[in-house]
Amino acid sequence: MLFPKKVKHRKWQTQRMSAKRLNRPDTRGTAVSFGSFGLKALSSARVTSNQIEAARKVLTRATAKTGKLWIRIFPDRPVTAKPAEVGMGSGKGDPKHYVFQVRPGRVLFELDGVPEDVARAHLRQAGMKLPLKTSIVTRR
Repeated sequence: MLFPKKVKHRKWQTQRMSAKRLNRPDTRGTAVSFGSFGLKALSSARVTSNQIEAARKVLTRATAKTGKLWIRIFPDRPVTAKPAEVGMGSGKGDPKHYVFQVRPGRVLFELDGVPEDVARAHLRQAGMKLPLKTSIVTRR
């Protein structure tokens, strides 16, 4: 699982955003830069490190020995939670896991060195592991 080795701030502020602002297209990481095929987000969501790992396992199977895989996102945002049956008050909970806030247009994974039909099939499977709508894009 992916998580930061060291963080400057253990807990972040919630940063509640309106749906209008969340669905605004991303400006960075929107093009396939490293590989030939990519998995691009069409909606916004918080992707956990477990979900990234599940998608990575599917794509690693596709690359076998010849291909190469790039993971273009890293979960650095802590999500806090309080234990079950604990009353209100007495501060914020402890960090539970880490997420990456994905906005539409962000390329999540890239593949290279595999045939197009294999890449498309595995990228579609990897997209099923994620909590957002995705599309498969190619390098221009």
